[in-house]
Amino acid sequence: MWRLFDRFKYNGLFVKMFLIMVVSIVAVAITVTWTTISMSERVFMNTFSLTNSKIIGQIEAAMDTYNYSVILTANGISQSGITRNFLTQEEEGSLAQNNSYYRMGRLFSQISTGLEAYEVGIYITGTNGRSYATERTFWPITDRELREHPATKRALDEPRRLIYQYDDPRRPGIVDSEPAVIATKAIVERSSGSAYGVIYFSMLEKEFRRFYSSFTTPGNDVAIMGSDGTVISSNREEWLGLRQSDWLTYALQMQEEGEPFLEVDIDGRDSIVVANYNPAMNLYILNMIDKQIALGQFVDSDTIILWVIAIVAAALIIVFLISRRLTRSLSLLVKQISTISKYEFDHHVSATGSYETRQLANAFNAMMDELQDYVGQLVHTQKRQRNAELSALQQQINPHFLYNTLASVKFMVQQGSKEKAAETINALISLLQNAIGNMNETVTVSQEMANLRNYVFINHVRYGERIKVNYFISPDCMGYLMPKLMIQPFIENAFFHGFNRKSEGHIYIMVSRDGDALLCEIVDNGDGMVLDGDSRLPASRGKRQQFSGIGVRNVHERIRLLYGEGYGVVISSEIGEGTKVRIRIPLLEV
Repeated sequence: MWRLFDRFKYNGLFVKMFLIMVVSIVAVAITVTWTTISMSERVFMNTFSLTNSKIIGQIEAAMDTYNYSVILTANGISQSGITRNFLTQEEEGSLAQNNSYYRMGRLFSQISTGLEAYEVGIYITGTNGRSYATERTFWPITDRELREHPATKRALDEPRRLIYQYDDPRRPGIVDSEPAVIATKAIVERSSGSAYGVIYFSMLEKEFRRFYSSFTTPGNDVAIMGSDGTVISSNREEWLGLRQSDWLTYALQMQEEGEPFLEVDIDGRDSIVVANYNPAMNLYILNMIDKQIALGQFVDSDTIILWVIAIVAAALIIVFLISRRLTRSLSLLVKQISTISKYEFDHHVSATGSYETRQLANAFNAMMDELQDYVGQLVHTQKRQRNAELSALQQQINPHFLYNTLASVKFMVQQGSKEKAAETINALISLLQNAIGNMNETVTVSQEMANLRNYVFINHVRYGERIKVNYFISPDCMGYLMPKLMIQPFIENAFFHGFNRKSEGHIYIMVSRDGDALLCEIVDNGDGMVLDGDSRLPASRGKRQQFSGIGVRNVHERIRLLYGEGYGVVISSEIGEGTKVRIRIPLLEV
């Protein structure tokens, strides 16, 4: 019984996977038919939309060829001086007028050769009221109607663009007229930018339909739509001239989202819409396919069910065998890991089984090695930190400093300077209380400054005031905490080593905030010193100690141990110029 439980304990993953497989088989048996049919329908629709996208590309290519010919003809007409004179000169005699029309006829016959493959009529009108047309049967419209036509107004409003529009001239008084697709372009004066005429290219809509008619079948319709949603051409005549805002929305959605097709409702029937935007003509080409016709016929559900069952059964057998092999090696790995005792960082597991299991085992072994190294480094770091703290406590005060200070007090008493002697004793008492009586590792900035003032006062009493000390402490920093006796060694260095060549000088002590850090600076204008090139700390000067005995290097290591690698001491110095010490520690509030 216990052996069975133990095997289940380490093979629980396989048991769970097996149960999931059984449940999956039942679920697949219920849902596979619907899912497969839906997926088949989707794949068919994607394939069909891709094919129709290529068809739209062919339609666009044919329209671009026509548009290119229109642009070449329009540029040739607008850039000709004959056109400019014809459309801008005032009324002239009949002979000159006939000559103008003759020149225009020759110009049109020369320039419009690119449009000979198309049944297109070309019209021009000018600001002087003149007009000229190659063939009015394609667009039976009077000169007055042409000047007042919306196409003319739009061309003048957008003089830089070639605009395609739909026009249905079937109005009272016009016989045998048919819908037309009109392309308009303003003729612009280059120097001033003002329009002095308009060019019109008219093509019967049934002729324009030839660009795509070979690609349309019942249930597979094409619509050419302007940027305002107006259908300018379609194989479905009932759509011509209608503004289909919904269709424009579909086209914009596919353009912005990159959708290959959309399933929408067109005239009450489920349809597939494929659309493409032609920027050269500023037109949208839409292909609407009746979904029922596109699918053709229903999918053979019985065949799909049989195939799915067979594939699922084969897949489950393969997955069962692979899962068993994978979980066996994984179970062995789990068993090895679970038997490792606490803190046995040198214990490795065997890397066997599948590639993934071997990678896990290798990663676990590497992690154990790193943990072992980290623990060793942590123990070493803690030892160094304890040693530094012990050194700081053991060497807080030097007996020579006490002897010399008391000797100075005795001398002052003998000389009758009792008040100064009392001040010196008070300063020494305060100094000793801070160094010995206060067992805290940190003190406030205000306490450290008071301690420094006492130390400086005692040194002035003993050695005179040839070295002036100035304090610049930001008021908002007085309450922050700092390690006790952190600044003392640097003042000590400046007093006893910084002015050996110079007879007098200044020491400046500055404390301020630097972002989220407390910045302490000790600057003197003394002799300067030689720095270690690697650590930028003072080179060794022997074993002479004065007050605290905590060397500069000890302070630096102490700060880094307490607060991390981002903090510590940086010293810059030049011989003969002085020394600048920057101590950076984090902001610590009481």
